[in-house]
Amino acid sequence: MSSPGPAPPGASEHAVAAPRADRMITILSVSLALVGLLGGLWAARWHQPPRSQEPRRHLIDFTLTDRTGRIVTRADLTNQFLIVNCVFTSCSLSCRAVNDRMAEIQRLVADQSDVRLVSLTVDPRTDTPPVLARFADSYGADPNRWLFLTGEKSGLYRLLQTSFVTPARELIGVVPGGFADTDRLFLVDPRGEVRGTFDGLKPTTPPVVLAALARLRDTPPKP
Repeated sequence: MSSPGPAPPGASEHAVAAPRADRMITILSVSLALVGLLGGLWAARWHQPPRSQEPRRHLIDFTLTDRTGRIVTRADLTNQFLIVNCVFTSCSLSCRAVNDRMAEIQRLVADQSDVRLVSLTVDPRTDTPPVLARFADSYGADPNRWLFLTGEKSGLYRLLQTSFVTPARELIGVVPGGFADTDRLFLVDPRGEVRGTFDGLKPTTPPVVLAALARLRDTPPKP
């Protein structure tokens, strides 16, 4: 049997070039696929559907003591708009700034008899009714319109945590109870739903709260 003749000129170059071309096509295809995948991930990152809103918090039942020594319950605040904040009288600048906002709101709602202000202490051990009375007097708080409430710790903390603020581990030892967001103001509608929270450190917050209150008055409650 005769041996094969010499390969035609250029045959070896074509044999090598074909696999190289195949590899280039494969690399290009993979690259395009990766670009498409990354583009899809990027689009998903910026076009995610909005998260569903968390359920609104509600004002739960409670029995606490006002700075005057009278007992105040949830039923005493029925059918009232409430503006609620947290206090502890040993706090320095930030808490006092928040109460300055509350004092301004008290002035702005002086002719709105269905609005009450409520300050809940997060430090019931220190903030007894006499201590809260002195603190309230320093802000000109009307005892019939602006309540400062304290009480037994477990019931008070249950109210705070269920209806308004959440403990944060990093704040334990910094804020009594470790509660976060004690610089916020909370707007509660007559049905007891918390309808808004506001930055109590900003001097511009009182008119914002009043505008939100006006919108609630103009919006009929859902059944």
